[in-house]
Amino acid sequence: MSYRYGEYRDGPDPLAPPYDVRSALDRMGDAVLSGSNPAHALRDLLREGLPGAENRRGLEDLLREVRRRRRELRAGGRLDGTLERARALLDKAIGQERAELFPDPSDDARLREAELAALPDDTPGAIRELGEYRWRSEAARATFEELRDLLRREVLDSQFRGMRQALENPDPAAMERVREMMTDLNDMLDRDARGEHTQADFEQFMGKYGDMFPEAPRNLEELVDTLARRAAATRRLLASLTPAQREELDALIGQTLQQAGLDEQMRRLGESLHSRRPDLSWDAPERFGGEEPMGMSDAVGALDELADLTRLEAALRQDYPGAQMDDIDEDAIRRALGRSAVDDLEALKRVERELEAQGYLRRRRGKVELTPKAVRRLGETALRRVFASLEGGRRGDHDQVDAGSAGELTGSSRPWRFGDEQPIDVVRTVVNGVRRSGGTGSVTLSVDDFEVAETERRTAAAVCLLVDLSYSMALRGTWAAAKQTAMALQALVTSKFPQDSVQIIGFSNYARVLQPDELAGLEWDMVQGTNLHHALLIAGRHLDRHPDFEPVVLVVTDGEPTAHLRRDGSAAFAWPPTSETLELTLAEVDKMTRRRATLNVFMLADDERLRDFVNEVGRRNGGRVFSTAADSLGEYVVSDFLRTRRSR
Repeated sequence: MSYRYGEYRDGPDPLAPPYDVRSALDRMGDAVLSGSNPAHALRDLLREGLPGAENRRGLEDLLREVRRRRRELRAGGRLDGTLERARALLDKAIGQERAELFPDPSDDARLREAELAALPDDTPGAIRELGEYRWRSEAARATFEELRDLLRREVLDSQFRGMRQALENPDPAAMERVREMMTDLNDMLDRDARGEHTQADFEQFMGKYGDMFPEAPRNLEELVDTLARRAAATRRLLASLTPAQREELDALIGQTLQQAGLDEQMRRLGESLHSRRPDLSWDAPERFGGEEPMGMSDAVGALDELADLTRLEAALRQDYPGAQMDDIDEDAIRRALGRSAVDDLEALKRVERELEAQGYLRRRRGKVELTPKAVRRLGETALRRVFASLEGGRRGDHDQVDAGSAGELTGSSRPWRFGDEQPIDVVRTVVNGVRRSGGTGSVTLSVDDFEVAETERRTAAAVCLLVDLSYSMALRGTWAAAKQTAMALQALVTSKFPQDSVQIIGFSNYARVLQPDELAGLEWDMVQGTNLHHALLIAGRHLDRHPDFEPVVLVVTDGEPTAHLRRDGSAAFAWPPTSETLELTLAEVDKMTRRRATLNVFMLADDERLRDFVNEVGRRNGGRVFSTAADSLGEYVVSDFLRTRRSR
């Protein structure tokens, strides 16, 4: 058999290593540990660009390019260029005709001069009156025809981008073909509205008139989208002019379409396009500040591009609910910023896709969340940060190293006793059998030969971390540290003390148990109240469910209790706190003392009332009080937890 090796061509390479999103996840993790939520962290990552990626722009860079292009368009010229040129050609034709009439002494010449003098002041009215005028000057006739050709090209090209080229050499056959195209287009749209349109109909239409549509649409929807955007841009052009200019240009458009026999077909097309794409901005004015006049077709093209850029800017900001990178139109990016911007966008989209595909991100009900897998990684990061700040002498193992029934191996062994669950020390057991048999012949093991490996004895603990979620934590800038501390403690207990049972409780006006996978997205509550009473009630129930575990209770707060739980389950808030709030909270502290649970309190504010309260807690319970800055909170909480576990 022969074998041939080559590049795998049937889809993605199945042996290719997975896309490395660790640096992107770590960047998100830094933001989350600094107090952000996952949605904002992902948005900031995509805005700033990929870590370590050379020449790869983020959404902010693309936004700056889009805004720069918008400024360029608005400074590119004036929107009344077609009106200005039409007036100039009209004045030129009238001047040429007067120059031809002036030397003629006949009454006919004087009548013609009077007719020219009586023309309406507005350009559309003058053009309409001159439509039946018998020109004496051939030059004037040619100038007037140039004016009408200009209007016909500009008006039609403002709707159909390819009309300018089709009508460069105007002749009756060309205009008749335009009328046929308009009739066929409206008939095709009517059939589609009745559900009778097919792709074959569209392909037949494009085979006949494809040269008039340089955008090369692939189906009717793409054609409708192109035409609707041009029609909306024409309406915005009129809305952007002064009232007098708007009236004049609108009259010119109507007059030109009527002369071309297209007014009824354009009316039908406009109604159909508006009903299909009402979401477009049809009448919003734009402000242009350039000096050079733009023709109507160029002005409509600029307004169409501006509308594209406006939609693109909204998508690039990603600041609306449920925003995703797939919302950004690659075709719009290519039209506005070029191919390199599409590559930058694709790199950003891939990061978002891979974070979801590799199990770090998920979307539920339009909300971005970190998965438990990502939360574990962030917890380990938080824990590494804490340990990095701990002094060498304060590290060390936390286990109680006695020969016992569970834990890590100590390296020593002892004779097996009935009921032992430790692993058998195979080497020592066999050696005992060999020694007993004298080293001759086969070895038969007896019960007395067996030895088990000794392990360190670990005590299980029921751990409660009570974290203040009240609004004051955000105002004082301590919320990020409290969040990082909670994640670090959760990671520490899960990885190093799997026999422990940890519960993290957040409290503001009410208290609630926080699940591990919601810690990353946790945010402070914009409510009044520090209901430590409710938090201690929940913590007490957790300790009661584990009566044989050593109780460990840690409280992180920046304020004295200002709320308590009533009998009916509602929260009572008052500041300064009422005596009832303090009495009920201290009653729960006393219950903790009777459970042999030591409460260690970590104060994040130097407040006299808070200090008096926690000192009373320490006096009643025997726990310790820590006054610490936010940046060292994690170090204090983790090291105190380890000290407590060692002492147990």
